[in-house]
This record gives sequence, C-alpha cells and structure tokens, in this order.
Amino acid sequence: MAVKIVRQPKKIALIGACSSAAAFLAGTEKAPAALRAAGLAEKLKNAGFEVNDLGDCPPRLFADDDEHRRARNLPAIVAGLNDLRLHAEVAIKSGALVLVLGGDCAQVIGLLAGARRYHKHINLLWMDRDADLNTPASTPSGRIDGMVVAHIIGRGAPELVRFYSESPLVREPDVLLYGLERVDPPEAEFLAKSPVRHVDAADIQRKGAAASARNALAHLHTESREFVLHLDTDIIAQEEFAAVNVPGSGGLSFAEVRASLREMLSQQTLLGLDVAQYNPERDADGSCAQKLVALLVDALSARLQAPGTEPVAAAPAPPAQPDAAELPREEPAATDPAHSETAASETSASDLVEPEAEPAESEPSSPETSTPETLSSEPSSPESSET
Repeated sequence: MAVKIVRQPKKIALIGACSSAAAFLAGTEKAPAALRAAGLAEKLKNAGFEVNDLGDCPPRLFADDDEHRRARNLPAIVAGLNDLRLHAEVAIKSGALVLVLGGDCAQVIGLLAGARRYHKHINLLWMDRDADLNTPASTPSGRIDGMVVAHIIGRGAPELVRFYSESPLVREPDVLLYGLERVDPPEAEFLAKSPVRHVDAADIQRKGAAASARNALAHLHTESREFVLHLDTDIIAQEEFAAVNVPGSGGLSFAEVRASLREMLSQQTLLGLDVAQYNPERDADGSCAQKLVALLVDALSARLQAPGTEPVAAAPAPPAQPDAAELPREEPAATDPAHSETAASETSASDLVEPEAEPAESEPSSPETSTPETLSSEPSSPESSET
C-alpha cells in the first residue's frame, strides 16, 4: 500500500550523526552535542518551528585502519549509515524537514537512503569547496570523506555503492556541486565528461550569492523535484570559520553562505539538510558553534517567510516496509588531513563498481557523451589543489 506523506514546512526533525569514521581527523563526532549545547533546538523553536528531536546515532569513530589503506573504516562507516537511515526513514515519513547534524560528510548517504525509501528520484545540492569525486583508485588518503559524491553516483567501494539497493543513489544529471574551489586533477577530468553540474566559488562571488543560488535551484528544477542539501562547513573561509578539519582561505564568506542558504532552504521541495565537518575540538571557546547555530536558525527561518508554509500533500510514496522504530538517544563520540590527495591506483579496476547512470528525465546521463556543465556565464575549469 502506498504511503501518502504530508509535508509539514514548519516542522523540523533533528538527528545527530555522531561520526568521524570517514573523516581526516577525530572530533567531528562531537559536533551534534556541541550544537545542541549551543541551543540549536531551543532557538529553532523560538523562531517558530516545531522541533522533533529524534536523538543521536551511536558514535562511529575515526581510525587509521592501515589494513584498508584505499578505503579506510568501511565497516564503521556502513554501520553508521544504517543507524542514520533508520532515523531518516522515520523523519521523512513524518513530513518534517530532516536536519542531520554531522559528523563526517559520508553521513549524507544515510539521509539519502532514508529519503529514497519514499521517493524514487532525489536531486542533490552539494555545498562544499571540495568536489569529493575521488575514488579508492584515485587518491592515496583512503579517507571516504573525499569520495562521498563519487559513491553517491555509483563509483567507488562496493560496500558504499551498493549500500542502497538501487545504484546510484542520485543520478549524475541530478547532482549540482556549489562553491567549488579545490578540485584535484582526476576530479577535474571526470567533471569534463560528466553531466554533474558545478559552479565555482569565484563565479558565485562575481554574480552574487543569492542570484547564484537561485540559478542553481532552477537547474535542479526544485520547483517540482525533491532534493537534499549537503553543507560542508569548510566552504566558509577559515578567517571566519576555522573549526573544521581542512580549513582554507578564500572560498565563500559567511555572508555569502548565509545568502545562498536562505534561498535554498526556502524551497518546499527540500527534504533534508545535513551539516558536516564542524569540529568542536578546534573550537575551544565554542564561538564557531554559536556562529553555526545562528547561521542555521537564520537561514531556516526563510522557510517560514516563503509562500506555501501550510502542510502540503506530497505524491503518494512507493510501498514501504514496516516502520523503523525510533532509536534511543546516545551520547556522541572521532577524522588525517589531506582531504583530496591524488596518486596512482593500487586498487584493480575489478574491485571498483561503476554502474552506468540511469537515463535522466530531460538531460543526458552518459558521462562518455556529455559535455561538462557549469552554471557560470563563462567556462570554468576547476583548479586542482590538495587539501
């Protein structure tokens, strides 16, 4: 029997994804607790939201895992994604906007998998200065945080490519990378052939953040298609927000990120937002936690000011399995710098899974025949850099 989901624009389902298993340093597993302590839930309620706190997933910690140098900590990562998927399924079915507090970037896979239970196709807006398109074959770091988008579109370690029964989780033409500044040569080569869209930080600064965000949303057809938004906080220039694993100068300013988020979060087709890479161990006085909470509350408040804030019935969802029970809250728990190094492969091609992209509804889906697509008025060729 199909499930009919009624979206509740004024409701937020809060989930803590306490993981640093995919990351480059320890510490991001403590982010959910730090953001809760900074008053996130209370400030969202004061802004006018009804907040349903579904608690935290069990901690999954950073480790070197030298036995699997090309794809480190996969068992812990997959376990964490299964935890989050159960929470996300409950939250998505409730019709609330899902707000996932991470954690490492890989946690978005759990959110997407939970959403895919009820939505056949989902678009992804990836807000990050890194493309995260490396694979175990293209980078020696072995840190999955630099490979997340690749796995979402079906390229990389089988344990993650096949995490959801249907691969890819998101089709290449339905992914948009927003705010790129650090792109490695293998990633740039892939983008030159792929229908994955991308817009560089420099283009956003030239055109204006709000206009760039509206342009990105139009390219993803968010007026009619559901999407998930990923925010990697290292997109913010380190001069304004340094409490991340791989900070960098340049990139977008805090004001530009806020202006972009206000446009994106006002969309009623937004199913969920995950916030990644804030590291409390690099925020001794808690000032970055306070800034991040203020940013989220301000940007989310745009939903309350947007047209159509009354409950909206979504299209009937596919037949569902029995409901996943809510998991009890547990206390949180830990990520090797070099976010996107490149090197020759030590992994044979037969070990990697790269299924063909499913045909898109209105855009080409074959990387071999598609031309690169950026959202700037001038061609933008990503510049490679190691992080």
